[in-house]
Amino acid sequence: MINIAILGFGVVGSGTAEVITKNRDVIKEKTNADITIKHILDLRDFPGSPYEALITHDFNEILNDSEIDIVVEAMGGAHPAYDFSKAALEAGKNVVTSNKLVVAQFGTELLEIAKKNGVRYLFEASVGGGIPIIKPMMTDLAQNRIDGVSGILNGTTNYILTQMSENGASFDEALKEAQAKGYAEADPTSDIEGHDAARKIVILAALAYGKLIAPNNIHCEGITKIDSKDVAFAEKLNGYSIKLIGHAEKADDKILAFVSPRLIPEANPLHDISDVFNGILVKCDMLGDAMFYGRGAGKLPTASAVVSDIIDIAIKSEMKAECAKWTDAEKDDIAPISNYVCAHYFRIEGCPKCMGKVFDDVESCISENGECAFITKPMTEADALASEKAFAENGIKVLSRIRVL
Repeated sequence: MINIAILGFGVVGSGTAEVITKNRDVIKEKTNADITIKHILDLRDFPGSPYEALITHDFNEILNDSEIDIVVEAMGGAHPAYDFSKAALEAGKNVVTSNKLVVAQFGTELLEIAKKNGVRYLFEASVGGGIPIIKPMMTDLAQNRIDGVSGILNGTTNYILTQMSENGASFDEALKEAQAKGYAEADPTSDIEGHDAARKIVILAALAYGKLIAPNNIHCEGITKIDSKDVAFAEKLNGYSIKLIGHAEKADDKILAFVSPRLIPEANPLHDISDVFNGILVKCDMLGDAMFYGRGAGKLPTASAVVSDIIDIAIKSEMKAECAKWTDAEKDDIAPISNYVCAHYFRIEGCPKCMGKVFDDVESCISENGECAFITKPMTEADALASEKAFAENGIKVLSRIRVL
């Protein structure tokens, strides 16, 4: 028998309990073990719940219970989630988490503690919800050099952009609809400003390149400045869609990671991913492109990923503990975005003649209602910023600039 404790009985915690309970026979067949929920930590009591008798308000009851093999951290936030995870690992208990904030900020330390104590710290559910991506990058793609990772990592922003594209909604209208459907929080800042995606891309970059960058040390833009006009112009300019993309690659032996809206060409597999779905494209030197697609959030998809880690621990309980391997990134490990090269979409007030005051050669251009939108040839980020300045010096207002993937 393998006893687990669940910290937090919200969406992910209750989903984890549901998956374990409903699929108990399937799980036992896979693991040859009974997975039993012994404790559930929460501030609430849940009267009438089938799990009511398992509720505790005291973490020490879990920490001091020698029969607990696995602690599932589903609390969210940095504290006390980090503190409880650390204490559990130091007590010789395996920890499984869906908390990308804790993994992105404290993952290096927690992995080291797990290694010292012969247990495992697993976090498949921290990126991509129910999409298998962490273990595939650690194992199935281990023989490849990862040349780059690009992904739609946040379902809320993808839903908003989908509504703007397919239904002509404004950003504010699409956000309100996302909130009404429960896809966006009352305070959606973490999603729409790109912070959630930033935490996820630094985790993927750490798996790919062995260095964990602090999320606040990467360039991060959200979607609040995307206008419905940009969505319409992008479609007319060779069928581009607009997505919020987390991107990581190796540049001159340094790691470049950032989050920003991108124009996605029709040929790219990320182009047609809509609604709350996520997609992650991993470029490998031997395999080529590997695409991971599915529900990036939600109660049961995320819980499914949590339980997959529980099963992994159960199956490998007699083996030497395995954990991800990375160290914290130093300043010299991080490449500046100023050297990143890509094409750029500009929307300006004016016409092609106005565009011609800065760019004499572009990939494509369209002009409507006193505005001009165009795609440049590939250029560095520094040159794109210089172009914005040149427009201003010529008295031309830049309404939007978006990178092209």
